[in-house]
Amino acid sequence: MSSTTVGRGRWTAGIAAALMALASGITWVAPGNASADPLCALQSGSAGSSYACAAAGDLLDVRIGDVLATQPSLGYDEIYYKLGRYTLGKDEINSKFNDWCESNGQLAVVSAKPDARLSDSSSFQCKLAVGQETPESIAAMKTVVIGPGGKPYLTDGHHTLTSYLETPDGGADLHVRLKVLGNLSTLSDADFWTQMKAKGWVWLKDVSGNPVAVDQLPKSLGLSNFSDDKYRSMMYFARDIGYHVGDLPFEEFFWGDWMRKGNIGGDWNRSDFTAYLAALKTVTKAQTALAPDAIVAEGKTAKELDQLSAWNGGKAEDKGEFAKISQPYAADKPGKVGYAVEYRIRNGR
Repeated sequence: MSSTTVGRGRWTAGIAAALMALASGITWVAPGNASADPLCALQSGSAGSSYACAAAGDLLDVRIGDVLATQPSLGYDEIYYKLGRYTLGKDEINSKFNDWCESNGQLAVVSAKPDARLSDSSSFQCKLAVGQETPESIAAMKTVVIGPGGKPYLTDGHHTLTSYLETPDGGADLHVRLKVLGNLSTLSDADFWTQMKAKGWVWLKDVSGNPVAVDQLPKSLGLSNFSDDKYRSMMYFARDIGYHVGDLPFEEFFWGDWMRKGNIGGDWNRSDFTAYLAALKTVTKAQTALAPDAIVAEGKTAKELDQLSAWNGGKAEDKGEFAKISQPYAADKPGKVGYAVEYRIRNGR
């Protein structure tokens, strides 16, 4: 019997399990693919425990309100950029649908109804249907680790999922799929966190660079549950100007540590577009000026943290990524900083 046949058989059993669960009032959460055993979802009546079914590599459907954090802070300005673009955007199709399709392993949005809402996935269409994922589409997905009790701990995507939670047509009940990095649900709490630290799947520093205990991490997503790290915000905007994002978890936080300790960029006015852009230029120029073997933070070198060999990818200031991000909100195609500043001002943040 082929593995495909076995997978179909297990999935058929999963459908039957789902029907049984519905009949008995037990919450059932579908596993991300046929390799996971759906029957394990029946081990508990709580939604959180049902995530214990997921195996590494699965694409797991989660309720955003169930997801737990592995970092104590967010770059608020990254959230403001996303919320600004979602609520004040000038895109032909609202970028929130494109972001959600990408997060869900479906590449990008192709169409949306005039009254489309994130909370109604039938109101917009993604490029790929569920079940037609490709290595490219899966690579763009956010990641989760299953901890004790089947609890899902987000290891990448805190800003993205928080933006979905905070946008008017999103919220804690919105669902999105996450790629499972590992299932550590059988470990004790102490052993779980030991493994998370060893694998670099948790960031335990506050916005001042001081240690944070795991029991001090936010118990749920939502902007108000996190501290505001302006250095992490700056590093979001610095992408593809001073460095590019690689595979190292929490890469922006390492660079943020470097900024904070060296007071790189000074204390810029985050409600002033011109001042923000000037600080970004200063910071990214300093990034690319570092020797590749220079220690940035926690023993990581500039090269290990994906420093660009030339500022702005070797392009002039009016070209490339810096030119894009330099567009103010008044432009036809505003840049990220422009959206972030406009949202901050309009909402009195």
